[in-house]
Amino acid sequence: MVSDGALKVINILLPFAMRSIVLHYLGVEFLGLGGMFTSLLHVLNLAELGVGSAMVFSMYRPIAEDDTDTICALMNLYRKYYRLIGLFIAVVGIALTPFLRNLIKGDVPDGVNLYILYFMNLAATVLTYWLFAYKNSLLNAHQRVDVSSMISLIINILQFILRVVVLALFQNYYLFLLVQIFCQIAQNIIIALRVDRMYPQYEARGDLPKEKVDDIKRRIRDLFTARFSAVVSESVDTLVITSFMGLVVLAVYQNYFYILSSVRTVLQVVLGACIAGVGNSLVTETADKNYRDLRKISILFCWLLCICSSMLLCLYQPFMRIWMGEENLLGLSYVICFTVYFYSFSINRLVNMFKDAAGIWHKDRFRPLTAALVNLGLNLATVRYLGLYGVLLSTVISIILVQIPWLIINLFQEVFPVTYRKQYAISLCGAAAVAFLSCAISFFLCGRIVVNDWAALFIYGAISFAVPNLLCFLVYRKNPLFRESVRQVLRIFHRK
Repeated sequence: MVSDGALKVINILLPFAMRSIVLHYLGVEFLGLGGMFTSLLHVLNLAELGVGSAMVFSMYRPIAEDDTDTICALMNLYRKYYRLIGLFIAVVGIALTPFLRNLIKGDVPDGVNLYILYFMNLAATVLTYWLFAYKNSLLNAHQRVDVSSMISLIINILQFILRVVVLALFQNYYLFLLVQIFCQIAQNIIIALRVDRMYPQYEARGDLPKEKVDDIKRRIRDLFTARFSAVVSESVDTLVITSFMGLVVLAVYQNYFYILSSVRTVLQVVLGACIAGVGNSLVTETADKNYRDLRKISILFCWLLCICSSMLLCLYQPFMRIWMGEENLLGLSYVICFTVYFYSFSINRLVNMFKDAAGIWHKDRFRPLTAALVNLGLNLATVRYLGLYGVLLSTVISIILVQIPWLIINLFQEVFPVTYRKQYAISLCGAAAVAFLSCAISFFLCGRIVVNDWAALFIYGAISFAVPNLLCFLVYRKNPLFRESVRQVLRIFHRK
C-alpha cells in the first residue's frame, strides 16, 4: 500500500512532468490554454463547493449508529444535488460560450478550435458529476480515502502514459483532451463499482425529514463561503491574466505558481496531520492549554515556513532556467512577489487550520467572501497599470489586510481567551520579521557566489537552508514554548 505522503509526491511529480512534455511537443501557448480552461471550470464548480463536505459530515452519525436507511436517503439526496450541479454547470457553461474569445488577449494557438476544446473540457466536468460521483462520499465517510486515492493514482499514471504517447506520435491536442475525458469517466465508474462491492447494503433511495435537509443546506452555505475565497483568488487571477495579458504570460505565471503550489501542498500535509489532535484538544482541554498549543504549533510552523520562503527566493530562478529555459523566466521582482504571496498564504492556512478544527464555519462565513471580492476588485483595478504585479499584490493585500486579521478576531472570540489576541498577533509579526531577515541574508549570500544553475541548486540550497535554521534558533532558543515543542517532536520521532 502506497502511503498518503507518497501519493501526494507522485501527484506533484506527474503534472510537473506533463507540463514539461506539453511545452516540448506543443509549446507554451498550449500550457496557457489548458490553464485557462481549468480556471474557468473551477469558477463554474463553485456550484459544488460545500456539498460534498456537508454530505460526508452528515453521514458520520448514521454510520456510527448503523442506520442504513438514513445513509441511503443521504446518498439519494447527494445524487440529486450532483445531478442538479452538473446541469447548472452545463447550462451556465454553454451560456458563457459567446464571451469565451473575450477571455483571451491575442491569438489562440494555430490549428485548434477554441470552442471545440472548451466544450470538450466542459463535457468532462459535467460527466464527473453525472457519473456516480456521489458514491465516493461513502469512502470518505468510512475513512477509506485510501481506496479512492489508489484508484486515482493508477488512473493518473495510465493517463500520463497515454498522453505522452499521443503527444509523441500525433502532437494532437484534441486527442490529448480525449484521453483526459476517457480517464475521468473510467475513474468514476471504477470507484462506483468498488463502492458497490464494499458496501452492497447502501443504495440511493428514500427521503430525509425536512429539518434534516434544512440542516444540511445551512451547512452547505457555511462551507461554500469558507471555500469560495480560494477558488476565486486563484481561478479569477488566471482569467484576469488571460484577458489582459494573453496565454503566454499565463503559462509562464503558472509555471512559477506550480512550484509554489507544490511546496504549499507539502505544508498542507503537515497541517492536516495536526488537525485531528487539535480538534480533540479543543474539546477536552482548557482555553489556556489550547492557546499554548496554538503558540507552540505556530512557532514550529513559522520556522518551517521561514526555511521554505528562503529556499524559494534563492532557488526559483536557477530551477526555472533548468526546467523551462531562459525565454520563459519572469524577473526577480516577480520572484519576490511570489515568495511574499507564499508566506502570507501559508500563515493564513495555519490560522485557518485552527478554525476548521474548532468548526466555527458559520461565524467565519463572511470573511472568505469579503476577501474574494476585495481580491477581485483590486485585480481589475490594478492589472491594466501593474500587470502581473497587480494580480499578485491584490491577493497578498486581501490575505494580509482581510483574511488573517479577521480569522484571528474570530478565533479569539470563539475559541481562545480574548486577552491573548494581541500577543498572538505580535508573535506572528515577529515571525514574519525573522522570515524577512532570513530571506534577505540568504539572498545576499547567494548573490555573492556566481555558479551555473545546476551548482546553484546545491550551493544556494545549502545556504538558504542553513541561514533560516541558524537565525530561528538564535531567536527562539530561549523561548520556553519552543523548547517544549522541540521535546514533544523528539518524543514523537523516538516512538517511531
